Amino acid sequence: MTGQKPRQAKIAVVTGAGSGIGRLSALALLDAGWAVTLVGRRRGALEETLSLSKEGAGSICDADITDEAAVDSLFEHVFEAHGRLDLLFNNAGVFSGAVPFEQTDAGEWRRMIDVNLTGAFLCARNAFRLMKRQSPSGGRIINNGSVSAHVPRPRAAAYTASKHAITGLTRTIALEGRPFNIACGQIDIGNAATDMTAGIGAGMLQADGGIRAEPMIDAHQAVRSILHMASMPLGANIPFMTVMATTMPLYGRG
Repeated sequence: MTGQKPRQAKIAVVTGAGSGIGRLSALALLDAGWAVTLVGRRRGALEETLSLSKEGAGSICDADITDEAAVDSLFEHVFEAHGRLDLLFNNAGVFSGAVPFEQTDAGEWRRMIDVNLTGAFLCARNAFRLMKRQSPSGGRIINNGSVSAHVPRPRAAAYTASKHAITGLTRTIALEGRPFNIACGQIDIGNAATDMTAGIGAGMLQADGGIRAEPMIDAHQAVRSILHMASMPLGANIPFMTVMATTMPLYGRG
């Protein structure tokens, strides 16, 4: 129809976009017509992600999400470039090897909390501020939790604690975002096949002390769920969604 303005692309930020679920989610959003800022520490990995997309609406920001000043700069750049933000997929995270609780290293504990929790907090806080001040106000934050936000794996105290804390962060943002049309939800993914989870299919320590391979799902199944959450109108929200291999031994843990 003549005289109609072209529809403006929705604006998204995806952290940890250099690999795994972050890479696949960024590509899916790009393919769906979003303008996406890909965030991560390794510029080369982000460039590789962007090279895999046929869309031209992506940009790169190599930033350490545990660095408050870097995160502030990232979101100011997004606002200056686009004037608003519609979605933050708070995805970046790390996982270390299995360690008995009493042998947990304090430095490794801090690293896990810094990336998985503090980094997620810094990004969500800046996204919230931007979504609140833009006109019209509103937007969506999706936190990447884990099935470890429900029950722990053996010998994974730091990771489990960080992911349980993400659940509290999600609920708080969802509550405080109501007056500003800011929706917040969490996706908890179990055994999606990525580089980070490669060892699970080979054999993982179980609650009974045994080592067994666990069933996996194609990571694209989790990405489809993330896209569904992202595409909902702001008047609707999925506070928590779990996507997992049907027969993974989640409910036998803990």
